[in-house]
Amino acid sequence: MVLVDKKILAGGIAMIVAGIILTVSVAESPAGHPEMTEEEIIDLMVAEDENQAFEMLSGILIGIGFLLVLISFGARRKKDSVKREEKKPAE
Repeated sequence: MVLVDKKILAGGIAMIVAGIILTVSVAESPAGHPEMTEEEIIDLMVAEDENQAFEMLSGILIGIGFLLVLISFGARRKKDSVKREEKKPAE
């Protein structure tokens, strides 16, 4: 029987899904054409910068989600695995 913390597992899976959805939604990069005005070039550069930021964010989301999924498999202990004994101070 595998001990899994379900809340952490669900959070990790949700982050992975959100990262994948973000990756798919920003998959196509903005394109320009040779006869662009200065304003269009600036808008294109801003759009490329935003696209790069979203790609980085989606990578971070997927990475942290994966780590949470891994952590969830070791987050819970068996109830009777460790019995704590209180030691009375010597008088």
